[in-house]
Amino acid sequence: MDRVECVVIGAGVVGLAIARRLALSGREVIVLEAAEGIGTVTSSRNSEVIHAGIYYKAGSLMARFCVSGKRALYRYCAEHGVPHRNCGKLIVATSGKETDRLQSIRAHAEANGVDDLQLLSGAAARALEPALACEAALLSPSTGIIDSHAYMLALRGDAEDAGAALAFHTPLLRARVKGDRIEIDAGGDAPMTLECSLLVNSAGLSAPEVARKIEGMPQELVPTPYLAKGNYFSCSARAPFSHLIYPVPEPGGLGVHLTLDMAGQARFGPDVEWVDHIDYVVDPARAERFYPAIRKYWPTLPDGALMPSYSGMRPKIVPPSVAVQDFVIQGPRDHGVSGLINLFGIESPGLTSSLAIADHVGELASR
Repeated sequence: MDRVECVVIGAGVVGLAIARRLALSGREVIVLEAAEGIGTVTSSRNSEVIHAGIYYKAGSLMARFCVSGKRALYRYCAEHGVPHRNCGKLIVATSGKETDRLQSIRAHAEANGVDDLQLLSGAAARALEPALACEAALLSPSTGIIDSHAYMLALRGDAEDAGAALAFHTPLLRARVKGDRIEIDAGGDAPMTLECSLLVNSAGLSAPEVARKIEGMPQELVPTPYLAKGNYFSCSARAPFSHLIYPVPEPGGLGVHLTLDMAGQARFGPDVEWVDHIDYVVDPARAERFYPAIRKYWPTLPDGALMPSYSGMRPKIVPPSVAVQDFVIQGPRDHGVSGLINLFGIESPGLTSSLAIADHVGELASR
């Protein structure tokens, strides 16, 4: 039987960041990925926003890792030549009631350690974005955008340079806890059995399923997975904005916001629906609910400008009736299994938080 020190399940952005962190600390690492390449699921189906950390519950892992991860991510991109842009974001109020809420949003952000939000009058916001319609706005100067695939390629390169290996088309079939080691059966074209001292379950959407395949893992600690599908639309007209534009949040989400890709192309979303199976088809009819929402802050959006673009699945571990969730990172102190770390519910801001999550996992692994 082959033996390796560390096995990471999942080659998404978080799995790659963890593999890099472990390999740079001198550990022997193999990444097992069921798909054909890196970042083929959640990591390649998101808005590619570097989040500031404004809305998450104060003290939560999402808030903590987003704020520290954002700083680390900007440094990493600059040092590794990863395409990104610190373009900033405007949270816009289009009514008096929404304007009143801007101060509470700012206070909440400050509780999370985001202390750079600037309150702007409608005239000041329009001076930045002349096509914008609003009564007031909050400017978030630390929000940005990133080429997520280039970022994942850089993480992979760092990990491999430090000695990590990646095995694609290699799904986990089952695993067994054997004292202080874990025995893994992996499938694919070249099935293998490995024994490791550290197993990190960073399988994203499949993380609960992977955990249930580990004999010895307390099953009552494995959360029930749910799927929230986010639909995105692109715009045939070039949007005259240089900042990301977000409305004041509405119950159940952040509303239909305008983000930009690295080429300056606008996209709108997400229109979230809870689903019972993975289906990435975007229904063109869903655009009809986008138009009135977008025209509140961009009134000159042309008719027929929205086109189905892509969708992504958020790995939820709470049902629709629960408003928010947090990242769940379980170590041996949580479940009692030596050498096992599970990551559940790593949805947005997972990309922004990836380096901070990796450092946290590295610290858990060294205990």
